[in-house]
Amino acid sequence: MLEKRPEKPRLSIVIPCYNEEQGLPSTFDTLLKLIKEMIIKGKIARDSYICAVDDGSKDGTWEVISKYHRKNPLHIKGVKFIRNYGNQKAIMAGLEESRKVGCDCAVSIDADLQQDENAIFTFLEKYKAGAEIVCGIRTDRATDSFFKKTTAMMFYKVMNLLGVKIPPNHSDYRLVSKKALEILERYTETHLFLRGFFHEVGLKTEYVKFNVKSRKFGTSKFSVYQLFALALNGITSFSIIPLRIIAILGFLTVIGSVCLGLETVYEKYILHITPPGWATVVILLALFGGLQIFCLGIIGEYIGQVYSEVKARPRYILDEELR
Repeated sequence: MLEKRPEKPRLSIVIPCYNEEQGLPSTFDTLLKLIKEMIIKGKIARDSYICAVDDGSKDGTWEVISKYHRKNPLHIKGVKFIRNYGNQKAIMAGLEESRKVGCDCAVSIDADLQQDENAIFTFLEKYKAGAEIVCGIRTDRATDSFFKKTTAMMFYKVMNLLGVKIPPNHSDYRLVSKKALEILERYTETHLFLRGFFHEVGLKTEYVKFNVKSRKFGTSKFSVYQLFALALNGITSFSIIPLRIIAILGFLTVIGSVCLGLETVYEKYILHITPPGWATVVILLALFGGLQIFCLGIIGEYIGQVYSEVKARPRYILDEELR
């Protein structure tokens, strides 16, 4: 039976922030204007709000959040991390804070507002029609560099090959219902990959395409290392296929070694020739040595995941809250 949705849901807009002092005032002004427009049109409840998460910023980001909260405490909430924990945990903290404060649905969006905020209107329509999760899909990657565009497409293809069917060009711009937030609370692992989680959970999901705008202030806070770490976390969090690939490679290596050994015996005792062999031995040693190190690295990543989870440390530590 389809759950009846409120005509005017209480909406939370979650913004992860890291060193966004320069652009955050413009972001707040834009989203506050959007919220007021949606309230006037009867799309959302009057007590809908923005929840900004300061991910251990080193500039005046928290001062900006505090200033806007003092001016508009009904529509601006905030939490501050004691240090930088990363974008995924900042989004998670915003979603968890929204669940605690109270909301019918929550939308996560980047602080630079490159994602078209007007798509939230369509998100809400899909939500009211029964969707528990509404994912934003970029229409193109024209604003990305060639390197970022190429590596992003590779990431989505690899994830799909490994069994995690994340739609291409979906980042963390999405709407999630209260039901999805309650399920998220039950996932306690330290390094939860949100895109994988919202795919795996199996709730009714819809997709909305949106245009990407150029960044007005500053530069992207994601370094190549951080993007690589995010991709690796996504793969090891939701797929064990790499471990199975290692097992297959090990089996094929054994078969190849047996065949090579039989060939060597045949050449020596049947054909009575001494194979040159030196280049072959060197190449094989280099190949299998590299393969072993690569496989150990993949196994190490999974052991690292287990190590982090066994310690059961908190995902993040809050320093301040503004409600």
